[in-house]
Amino acid sequence: MKLRRSMLFVPGSNAAMISNSFIYQPDAIMFDLEDAVALKEKDSARLLVAHALQHPLYQEIETIVRINPLESEFGLLDLNAVVRAGVDIVRMPKTERAEEVIALDQAMTDIERACGREVGSTKILAAIESALGITQANQIATASPRLIGIALGAEDYVRSLKTERSAEGIELLFARCSLLQAARAAGIQAFDTVYSNANNEAGFLQEAALIKQLGFDGKSLINPRQIELLHNLFAPSQKDVDQANKIIAAAQEAEQQGLGVVSLNGKMIDTPIIERAKLVLQRAQSGIREE
Repeated sequence: MKLRRSMLFVPGSNAAMISNSFIYQPDAIMFDLEDAVALKEKDSARLLVAHALQHPLYQEIETIVRINPLESEFGLLDLNAVVRAGVDIVRMPKTERAEEVIALDQAMTDIERACGREVGSTKILAAIESALGITQANQIATASPRLIGIALGAEDYVRSLKTERSAEGIELLFARCSLLQAARAAGIQAFDTVYSNANNEAGFLQEAALIKQLGFDGKSLINPRQIELLHNLFAPSQKDVDQANKIIAAAQEAEQQGLGVVSLNGKMIDTPIIERAKLVLQRAQSGIREE
């Protein structure tokens, strides 16, 4: 699967940020036409983002656009503009049912056919932001072959629970685990919510370490300073890489000798451990953790 550790939100109405956000080198740039844009700026933001998507420097990085809900007066206008402009992924906000994903898929198919893009080439990232959405996560995750992943939107979710976010994040644990299980069962990726206090580096790293341990593929970000912190956290250490190389070498040697059992230093190595070693080496291609 494609590496998507960091998805940097960029307000669609902020021309200055749009003009140079590619310099920060996140795994994906996520232009926002929804919550970050005032009602009176919706139309101008859509034009700004559609223009940016066609800029040569944005061809070298994966682009995502969070559109307004399809049922709103802006949703289809957003979708039509960004699909025609060549966006890689459309982030669907406030997803609560599989039927909503299916409707988005069909609308995208119509637009792709009309503008000559390959049908199915535009992908979907479904954001789940409510208690209802979390209960429907399994159905949402399997609703369309366009889906590359599902993402948690915490602010609306905790509001639907009638609570608020805490430093420990205990109120999000059920949602995170439910979303992750649904994504893995469907064979797609899972992405965590933003950490909104950009000045609290220790708090961000604590939350990022938690979601990494749970098994998330990455996290939405609102501040470029968080990118390097997150990438370093997700990167394996040199010790991890050395051990992974030994495991892969032992597995290859056992295969060459026709042995059914792989062992290293007297310990049996089974398939999950070998697969984990392969994942470590894949992540190491993007860098080694600075201790």
